[in-house]
Amino acid sequence: MNDSAFALAVNDAAPPARRMARLQRRRRVFQIGFFALFVLAPILDLLRFDLNQTQLWVLGMRWSLGIDDFVRGDISATQAALNIIARAIVPGVVLAVGFMTVAWRYGRLYCGWLCPHFSLVESFNGLLQRASGKLSVWDRQRTLPAGRQPDARWWPVFFVACALFGFVWAITLLSYLLPPREIWGNLVSGTLTPNQARFIAIGSVVFTLEFMFARHLFCRFGCAVGLFQSLAWMANPKGLVVAFDRDRARDCRSCTTASAPNGSACDVACPMRLNPRNIKRMMFSCVQCGQCLTECETSHEVQARGPNLEWKVGLDAVRETLRQRREDKGH
Repeated sequence: MNDSAFALAVNDAAPPARRMARLQRRRRVFQIGFFALFVLAPILDLLRFDLNQTQLWVLGMRWSLGIDDFVRGDISATQAALNIIARAIVPGVVLAVGFMTVAWRYGRLYCGWLCPHFSLVESFNGLLQRASGKLSVWDRQRTLPAGRQPDARWWPVFFVACALFGFVWAITLLSYLLPPREIWGNLVSGTLTPNQARFIAIGSVVFTLEFMFARHLFCRFGCAVGLFQSLAWMANPKGLVVAFDRDRARDCRSCTTASAPNGSACDVACPMRLNPRNIKRMMFSCVQCGQCLTECETSHEVQARGPNLEWKVGLDAVRETLRQRREDKGH
């Protein structure tokens, strides 16, 4: 695959719209799998820190730095230092460098393809759209598919879903800090400790409100993981960008799909409530989900013309960035 194509795109002979639809299905599989991993990791001891034992568990094994052995005099200070370097510093640096390298090249790829929070953001967007016609309570205009009207019966579903996953989020995070069997056992038997009860109650309320009203704002500005990915991506002129063919901007007026009957389908499709046709610095929180490209491909394939949006990476991304700067100065 050449440098101007997205590394995760499906490279086959299928029509572009079908190829992008396959890409979205693949993205959903990644999201569902990682969501399940996030919830099950502490239960299976794949990753958690036990505050009761001050013990880190990784892949079902106790992860020790050997400090207790040093305190007991079983190992020397030199061996203890080497253990800390080999078991904590080196793995941490490798993970951080690997993660930021991917972000430097592809932007918020983790957010759009793996992050369990963003998976919920997209799901709540769909529920809210059915109830109110909007993807966010802060949207001014409705964005409903053709022939569909808001249905008030979806409001209870939206609120219950936010509350349910707010509770799941709180108890899952607590299970990363305390033995899951203890937490769930105390919950079922009604014997939660005061601290456990407070954590779950406060966490459930905070997460529920965030899911209802601020999920996009949190993804854009409140998530440190997303913020660092964006900073790395913005520093790389060769990083993956969504390029817009401004010479054909008029085509966007007739860019309609079933989910965007009034045109500008890419704007409606973006789950982060961004305008995908903007310049890179205005797309700071783009999660590279590709939904804007899918809508653009679908609309333009029906009209027998090429899409106005496409992914660019490498030297093509540099040329796109330079072109954007020239146009920005021209304005």
